[in-house]
Amino acid sequence: MPTRVMLNSVVSLVAIAVPPGPAFVDAIRRVWDGGDAFCVLDPRLPKPEADAAIKALGVDLILDDDGLTTLSTFGSPADPLLPGDALVMATSGSTGHPKAVVHTHSSINASAIATSAAIGAQPDSDTWLACLPLSHIGGLSVVLRALHTDTPVEIHSGFDVTDVEQAARNGATLVSLVTRALRQIDSKLFRSILIGGAAPPASRPSNVIATYGMTETGSGIVYNRTPIDGVEITFDDDDQILLRGPMLFRAYRGGQTPIDDQGWFETGDFGRLGPDGALIVDGRGGDVIISGGEKVWPARAEALLRSLPNVSDAMVVGERHPEWGQQVVAHVVSAGGEPPSLEHIRELVKLELPPWYAPKKLLLVDDLPKTANGKLRRPR
Repeated sequence: MPTRVMLNSVVSLVAIAVPPGPAFVDAIRRVWDGGDAFCVLDPRLPKPEADAAIKALGVDLILDDDGLTTLSTFGSPADPLLPGDALVMATSGSTGHPKAVVHTHSSINASAIATSAAIGAQPDSDTWLACLPLSHIGGLSVVLRALHTDTPVEIHSGFDVTDVEQAARNGATLVSLVTRALRQIDSKLFRSILIGGAAPPASRPSNVIATYGMTETGSGIVYNRTPIDGVEITFDDDDQILLRGPMLFRAYRGGQTPIDDQGWFETGDFGRLGPDGALIVDGRGGDVIISGGEKVWPARAEALLRSLPNVSDAMVVGERHPEWGQQVVAHVVSAGGEPPSLEHIRELVKLELPPWYAPKKLLLVDDLPKTANGKLRRPR
């Protein structure tokens, strides 16, 4: 670990508002050397939203280009951070209700070591490129991984096709992206590409690794449906996915944690193991559609719809129905040419999935509401 951590009895939360780049890494070191924890203030937020985020996270100080500013109103004395706490980060909020996740130095280090080992990252020959928002775990974990393994990292202010490909030509070998960004670059330029956020493309180059994880796990911890070292998977009686490993967060800000006394974290995702033992994620518990008494997992239908040549994206939701309870509705973004018909979609779905997955309604839309990491915002 490349920085000295002083474990104070009083741990402050410092919001880093420094632009992406070497100064951002220096800001993390400064906070940690002082024995405090940090969060990242998203520069894209307007002031009212930024103030709300500061309050929700319980920020004590803000570190920007002008130095440290102490806040007298936003800290959370009723919920103090503990010695060893290193990071507070809001979840992506795909459900509309983001939570503040508290990670420790230990969990961040465990994540960095395990994820680096999973792709064979070498500090003397690899360079990470961070081009996703640093206010989300998918972007920040690249920087933290590089810090803890002393691997070079190049940080961009955002995703730009030209800049990303130029970085690869200049020596960047490893990058984390979302599916939409992957489609825009020449993937052969990188040794390994980690894909998180939205559902990865079913067909992808061998150097592209689909990851499953969340803010609470510090980054992706299941690579190509297989858990990385130190990660255990099991299921409860309702098929909810439970995870265990040293990279799990300590608690939510407020003290709540869905981690039981055996160390198992209730993800809120549901799934199963395939015949080959690989993890299959059906979706979030709140996403499931109950139609005629049968469960419909939107992600399974969406993956099928996205495989159509004339569909660029899809979202499946439930709509109240007097007879079925809920009916399956498909929102589809056309890829050009003749848009798909409801009849064609229903026939395709029933060939691959149980008949109750077949949409009863089709809406053609220009785009779909998503988080910064490409996750669908179904409540929208």
